[in-house]
Amino acid sequence: MKRLVIIGGHLIDPLEKQNGGRNLLIENGRVKAWLKQDEPFPEDAEIIDATGMIVAPGFIDMHVHLREPGQEHKETIETGTAAAVAGGFTSVCCMPNTNPINDNAAITRFIIEQSERAGLANVFPIGAITKNSEGTELAEMGEMRNAGIVAVSDDGRPVPNAGIMRRAMEYAKDFDLTVVDHCEDKSLSNGGVMHEGKISLLLGLRGIPALAEELDAIRDVMLAELTGAKVHIAHISTKGAIEAVRIAKSKGLKVTCEVTPHHFTLTDEAVEGYNTNAKMSPPLRSQEHLEAILEAIKDGTIDAIATDHAPHHPDEKNLEFDRAPFGVIGLETAVGLTFEKLVHVGIIDLVRMVEMFSTNPARIFGLTDRGTLRPGSMADITILDPHLEWTYRVSETRSKSKNSPFDGWSFHGAVVITIVNGKIVYRRS
Repeated sequence: MKRLVIIGGHLIDPLEKQNGGRNLLIENGRVKAWLKQDEPFPEDAEIIDATGMIVAPGFIDMHVHLREPGQEHKETIETGTAAAVAGGFTSVCCMPNTNPINDNAAITRFIIEQSERAGLANVFPIGAITKNSEGTELAEMGEMRNAGIVAVSDDGRPVPNAGIMRRAMEYAKDFDLTVVDHCEDKSLSNGGVMHEGKISLLLGLRGIPALAEELDAIRDVMLAELTGAKVHIAHISTKGAIEAVRIAKSKGLKVTCEVTPHHFTLTDEAVEGYNTNAKMSPPLRSQEHLEAILEAIKDGTIDAIATDHAPHHPDEKNLEFDRAPFGVIGLETAVGLTFEKLVHVGIIDLVRMVEMFSTNPARIFGLTDRGTLRPGSMADITILDPHLEWTYRVSETRSKSKNSPFDGWSFHGAVVITIVNGKIVYRRS
């Protein structure tokens, strides 16, 4: 494989405590060496000039929906990973709610084979906790682990039975798998289409109370303490759920959580006008919850940023608000929103940004040789220009779907090059 050398960049690797100017030599798909900026490099190497840019370990999206197999009219593994690399993600972890559900080794292998065929981002499947995600009988986690899953989750169909969830955590622990939970007590949220509050009352829409998320989060934390399992709270969105994670961390429990860019950017006011591109699950919350999210990002309670990229066909999103499906796409806007709403306003610095997009996701899911640029690691690299001005146009997305609430938004800070396994798979034109 051709050698690459990235010169002139500012290398940030939180795991190796590197935050400064270094050149990077890549050979045979792995990081070969860090070079001082006046140190010679092989003459036959392809040169990438990263002067004025940030060179970071490849970003990892812990939570995407690639829809294949079974829902290819919304997204395919090829189109989803094309959107991923355009957004700076070298790896994505895909949820099991395909058709059929990824609850067995055959589906896991199919997803990995399709991703290898596409040749863009690495795809790490997440297997179902229960068979067909029905919440009654545990799926064969060991077989799926051997086939390549990195975690288990029933995602949008959260396990309602605490006894089943306890058994799932104990079983997952045997295979060193993280249990990812979409925290939602369906008995409280059933029929709701947006956050329960003043705006839902004014719009005449049935609300989803914050308590629905918080009760499940508290349950999961208590079960994590009982079982010693690794538990990850997906797309956290409420003040109470954040407090449950904060308490878990203070006890030293193996509990982590992620937040989406739409939850640290928008509130339920975005639903006004019955905009179905502002309909997602969990729903956009009130300002009180958004402020709690920002504080938790700042103090480290929230570990990672994940998109919950959820593509839907335009015909589905063009229905009445009550009937339209939950979910928005997000792979190509996550970095821009993070720069705009977190970095440039001083809530986090660039090191923390890299931790949340790369170092911590790799750690939480045990992605060996990723989340770092130490010599010998996989050459998955995201190169960022923190000051590049650009505008997101959903008409230009690489995703099959267009359901974004951020069409026409302008940003300062962008992905300019994405490298996967030593190969340039995206370069901003």
